[in-house]
Amino acid sequence: MRRDPAAGADGSVRTIAVLGCADIARRRVLPVLSSGRSRWRLTHVASRDPATAAALAAEHGARPASYDQVLEDPAVDAVYLPLPNALHAPWARRALSAGKHVLAEKPLTGDAATSRGLLDQARAGGLALEENVLFVHHRQTRVLRRLVQAGAVGRVRAVTARFCVPARPAGDVRHRRDLGGGALLDTGVYPLRAALTLLGRRLEVVGAVLDEAPGGVDLGGSALLLAPDGATASVTFGMAHGYVSDVEVHGEEGLLRLASAFTPGPDAAPELDLLRGGRRRRIRLAPHDHVRATLDHFAAAVDHGTSLLADDVLAEAELLDAVRRHARRPAPSTGS
Repeated sequence: MRRDPAAGADGSVRTIAVLGCADIARRRVLPVLSSGRSRWRLTHVASRDPATAAALAAEHGARPASYDQVLEDPAVDAVYLPLPNALHAPWARRALSAGKHVLAEKPLTGDAATSRGLLDQARAGGLALEENVLFVHHRQTRVLRRLVQAGAVGRVRAVTARFCVPARPAGDVRHRRDLGGGALLDTGVYPLRAALTLLGRRLEVVGAVLDEAPGGVDLGGSALLLAPDGATASVTFGMAHGYVSDVEVHGEEGLLRLASAFTPGPDAAPELDLLRGGRRRRIRLAPHDHVRATLDHFAAAVDHGTSLLADDVLAEAELLDAVRRHARRPAPSTGS
């Protein structure tokens, strides 16, 4: 008899509800949760708009609900929170208090102190609290890190990571300061987390720039990071730019380059370029769905009753704080 992929270690089925109907939930996460191939059974889709909840729930074989109804339902084991950044902390706190495991969109919160408090709350309750940074769980990221650790480019001297996207519409929540908008939290998380993944958690911000719109949020920026062994990481991010999503690792003996580093589609066949000794080697990988891989990771955390990447989440939050603390903010250009 075929085992239900949503069954946990004790044979019980893991159930999950989605609180919020953001674009990433609609396009990427809900289709995987409702596919029957994930390690989860989708029970509810909740929205502040009952009509939206009803439509999406019907599309994915779930029940519509309000946020409160989900948190009060003892049959729901976990919640996924694709909410605006400023709403992650209050709803994660309420979900943990209700005994639910939590997968929150990145970043977990807007500052390290709040993230630390939530992680402590989860730990005290024997609950998993994970952050949805998809690329971390993609096979291409694991291969890149493994090559670096194996000395494919020799001693690492520098990492360059960039993630920039074109301008968002004027009404997008990313332009709202009160909802935690801005490029640092929207796109900056990715290259900063890549630097942590490749160089370790003990990174120091030695310089940063945030390009802020008049009276609004930051539209982009950059930062220079320093590792204890002297390696550096240069990160660039933005949401008013031409699209770029890549990572390069510069070593004493070669260079590793990964294009489409942060948002590869589930059918994309990744390629890494290794340049060493005047020769170029292209490393081709099979397609990999990092949404499903992330949901599998979350299921494993729930089975263990703990947050498996708490130290990385907290190190990332501390870096975000440090970038803001060190950033110079040039006056916006008025043009000619």
